[in-house]
Amino acid sequence: MFEDFERLNSYLEYTTDEENALLKRVNRETYLKETMPHMLSGHYQGRVLSMLSKLVQPRLALEIGTFTGYATICLAEGLAEGGVLHTIDINEEQQERVQGYFEQSDYASQIVYHIGDAAEVIPTIEGQFDLIFIDADKKRNLYYFQELIDRVKTGGVILIDNVLWKGKVFDDKPDSQTQQVIELNKTLASDNRVEKLILPIRDGLFVLRKK
Repeated sequence: MFEDFERLNSYLEYTTDEENALLKRVNRETYLKETMPHMLSGHYQGRVLSMLSKLVQPRLALEIGTFTGYATICLAEGLAEGGVLHTIDINEEQQERVQGYFEQSDYASQIVYHIGDAAEVIPTIEGQFDLIFIDADKKRNLYYFQELIDRVKTGGVILIDNVLWKGKVFDDKPDSQTQQVIELNKTLASDNRVEKLILPIRDGLFVLRKK
């Protein structure tokens, strides 16, 4: 099964656009310097995020969970002219390196990087969002969705990562963290404010479009 996944992933990466030089560098340095490099979105998911952002062309976007900035740069590729992407992370140890990546990108003036608790930072950001990517503390995913849904424009998109949770959502006796993911998915599936589907990309990406 693992070999089949690796073959599929390699084929998906082969058939999509290449990473640019900066993204390759972020990818490489994340695997060299981080203890949990698998948290990086990676080549194929990065291209998915870029494509979705380009379809939405957000003027105001939000990312919760910056990590090393790979997904941030991919999302910024789709920003409308003059658009802004706010990204929030709580880990200040990575701040200097990640800010450096943003400054070397083509979107340096459009990415606003916040360090702090997302629940405290979000209220300081004004405006209605066109695109939101939630990829942080899984226990708070439903909280973020409920707090932000009224701040998303009609037709706006919310993306939530890791909703298949390494396949654990199918366990007969899920642990407490898996149960939270299951409850999130169940709640979103019955929410009539959004159109929704899960893309089985990497660890599962929930795509929700506000009606």
